[in-house]
Amino acid sequence: MSSTPALNLALPGNPRYQPKQLQPWFGYDNLYRSLGQVEIAVLQVLGEIGVIPPEVSSCLTPQVIEALLNIRTTEVDEVERTITKHDVRAWVRIAQGIVGEQLAPWVHVPLTSYDAIETARAFQFREAYQQALRPALTDGIKTLVALVKRNYATLQIGRTHGQHALPITVGFWLATILSRLVYNFEEMERTSARLVGKISGAVGAYNAQVALGFNEKSGRGQSFEDRVLRKLGLEPALISTQILPPEPLSYFLYACLMMIATLGQLGRDCRHLMRSEIAEIGEPFEEGQVGSSTMAHKRNPINFEQLEGMFIRSKNEFGKVLDALISEHQRDLVGSSVSRDFPIILVNLMQQLNTLLRRDRLGVPFLGRISVDVEATQRNFEASSHLILAEPLYIALQMAGFGGDAHELLNSWVVPAATRTGRPLINVLEDLSETDEVIAKALENIPPHLRNLFYFPENYIGLARKKAQEVVGVAESLLTRLNLG
Repeated sequence: MSSTPALNLALPGNPRYQPKQLQPWFGYDNLYRSLGQVEIAVLQVLGEIGVIPPEVSSCLTPQVIEALLNIRTTEVDEVERTITKHDVRAWVRIAQGIVGEQLAPWVHVPLTSYDAIETARAFQFREAYQQALRPALTDGIKTLVALVKRNYATLQIGRTHGQHALPITVGFWLATILSRLVYNFEEMERTSARLVGKISGAVGAYNAQVALGFNEKSGRGQSFEDRVLRKLGLEPALISTQILPPEPLSYFLYACLMMIATLGQLGRDCRHLMRSEIAEIGEPFEEGQVGSSTMAHKRNPINFEQLEGMFIRSKNEFGKVLDALISEHQRDLVGSSVSRDFPIILVNLMQQLNTLLRRDRLGVPFLGRISVDVEATQRNFEASSHLILAEPLYIALQMAGFGGDAHELLNSWVVPAATRTGRPLINVLEDLSETDEVIAKALENIPPHLRNLFYFPENYIGLARKKAQEVVGVAESLLTRLNLG
């Protein structure tokens, strides 16, 4: 007895990256499920408006619908290769064999191929976002919120150009990532909601529907297109050619790319902070894990590196989206093969999220297990703590009436001396004041509470804690507003 071959659920792109959450939409043998849903919606509306007689429309039973949705891509490929030389007509041919002799002539009426393909693609991406990516992004944001809260007050040296700059907190640094996540999450929500469909015919002018009276039959102020797309939860494009205007899907994919970039930023920050000489951040190293094929002491930032690598892969994939923004006349076939790779962007984002949300035996996600070495953050801070108050010191001198250029004084005299001796800037400045009346007078004019700051650089963190708390509040409010809290 022959058995049905197993489904081919390979996702587009590199076979190494196969997040199972996306297989229902982008697994190879499931690629025509969304197209099937469009074609089914059309058949249902044709029956509802009386174009298909009731006795024929009744052939579209739940069992037939399920069989149409289960038409495999590999089946379509075989018929296309051996008979039709056309992918959609291959699907139609298989579908006609499923629905029975009476209903078969109505399959794909009055559609052009890209009514089905483009509408199915919009439906497919929206469903994949809502059912797979959206829940994972929600979990990721919640986990990062908790990490920010744990580190509101953890002192860290802020860095610009790879150099020690001014004091911040670890919570502040993480909140800069969280803020970007929230922004891009809102953009993904907005652009996914604006994905549109089309049932407008071969050049987009509804020729068959108008000539054959489909719109009049639809009634209630609705067009045939309206009724079909409503079943799929999509709005119609304002106007289309044989294909949809590319902007709605392109902007959604761009929002996905920006989210990937944000997660890539987290990866880059963490892998640099994990450097041996910095060692402020650590990846969880799991039982049985190996850091190097030869150097057993290594603890490589493999997950952080993958987060960043996925951005590099994705930005190059997005070039294909840009290439598909134009076509000849109402449509050409150039973009057809190109658009088959669009799901790779979602695959890469899902891969990043799976990396961050992979749980250990206790159920704690990887992101929640990132370690912050407080001793290392303190050590790194102290390495330049005698220098980092040059900013407030020069401004305070200027405000206190210093007659010259206080920045030049700090830059050319005070900082070099502090660097040589390891003494705090304020001590060096006090030494200079003993022989310089202008400096002495300016120091005397600095208010005592401000002058006291120069002896405690750890207090010069500005609004770092407050801003981190503010970002957390925005993130939590968004999740509550979306009923995801």
